[in-house]
Amino acid sequence: MGNSLKSQKEILAKLGIERLNEMQEEALLAISSTPNTILLSPTGTGKTVAFLVPLLQLLDNDNERVQLLILVPSRELAIQIEQVIREMGTGFKANAVYGGRPFSKDKIELAHTPAIIIGTPGRVSDHLRREMFSVASLKTIVLDEFDKSLEVGFETEMREIIAHLPNIEKRVLTSATQGLEIPEFVQLQNPLVIDYLGSQTNHLAIKKVIASEKDKLKTLVALLKHIGNEPGIIFCNFKNTIDFVSTNLTENEIPHGCFYGGLEQIDRERALIKFRNGTHQVLIATDLAARGLDIPELNFIIHYQLPLKAEEFTHRNGRTARMNAKGTAYVLQWEEETTPDFITTSEVITLQDKQTTIQSKWATLFVSGGRKDKISKGDLAGLFFKQGNLERNELGVIELKQDCAFVAVPKSKVESIIKLTNNTRLKKKKVRVSLL
Repeated sequence: MGNSLKSQKEILAKLGIERLNEMQEEALLAISSTPNTILLSPTGTGKTVAFLVPLLQLLDNDNERVQLLILVPSRELAIQIEQVIREMGTGFKANAVYGGRPFSKDKIELAHTPAIIIGTPGRVSDHLRREMFSVASLKTIVLDEFDKSLEVGFETEMREIIAHLPNIEKRVLTSATQGLEIPEFVQLQNPLVIDYLGSQTNHLAIKKVIASEKDKLKTLVALLKHIGNEPGIIFCNFKNTIDFVSTNLTENEIPHGCFYGGLEQIDRERALIKFRNGTHQVLIATDLAARGLDIPELNFIIHYQLPLKAEEFTHRNGRTARMNAKGTAYVLQWEEETTPDFITTSEVITLQDKQTTIQSKWATLFVSGGRKDKISKGDLAGLFFKQGNLERNELGVIELKQDCAFVAVPKSKVESIIKLTNNTRLKKKKVRVSLL
């Protein structure tokens, strides 16, 4: 026991976490001691760490087969969980598999069998049909954001996957929404329910903003200027609306990123990188960004289009006022629009005519070397401090990937930094440095 506690401490240290929060402590105990657990907790409270810490301790180092399957509703969530497991540095191989990425890539990675597979239902069921890995040792399954994965669109694949797994002994289901009926095929008998959904609401202010024009664009710009230079998401229901809003924000010189299902995977990832490191303070997104994404604490969200369901209202709002922080959800409503029953607001605010400039001091640089070139974050910091002549406080967030890296630097110094660092050697590789 002393050993596992020590490794747990080391794992948390690698993630920069001092200690588990109350929900994570309770989840750790429950998952370790019962076969079936349902974990309900608001978005951003650390559910991924809550289930990974106890489940990783159950894995066997000497077993060379897949032991843990984590099913997720989106590729972003799959990539994010894979990243967290890597950062934990446990020595267990983990691979994310999902639609939209070449099947050949999965084949290469699965040839050296991982202990953990994280995947979307469609791609995982495909691999199981083709018998791409053995399920003999697969005894634990996690359905992360299970309310999404069990929606009608995924039900056939979910049913098929569970039918392929005869040896499951432990099931963990997580969600940030309550009240979903769990189908019988999940075989979830007598689950222990850990419910922290009531623990968040008091820090969230929901305010209504009335627009006199149907397209609401002028009011949106006025609202962003009213809020000022703060990080937040503007939620829309459709891709076309995002294009329309994006064009308008560009005309008003408000830097922003866009995030929705129809975007190429690389564009979605880069939009999130720029949002995480502060290059963009504003992200315009569909409900795809309402759950499971690794993005920082937000000060606000704006419902540019009103959500169609109560759950989506909850999930969108869950992006701000996370844990013990405060946040505001703005409901932007045309004066002739009716308010759905599930939306209640604490006050209606009147916008003053403000001329705040919304901008960021950061820009994102792309570096053509990554983990597979044995490059670390420390190597990158060294490059920008020594060759790039940056001061300590001028280096922003560094994101290191397998084959590249993204570094936030002061916008005012981009040209000189590129001149000083482009085509220099980092470890044994000559790297290109360019503006993303």
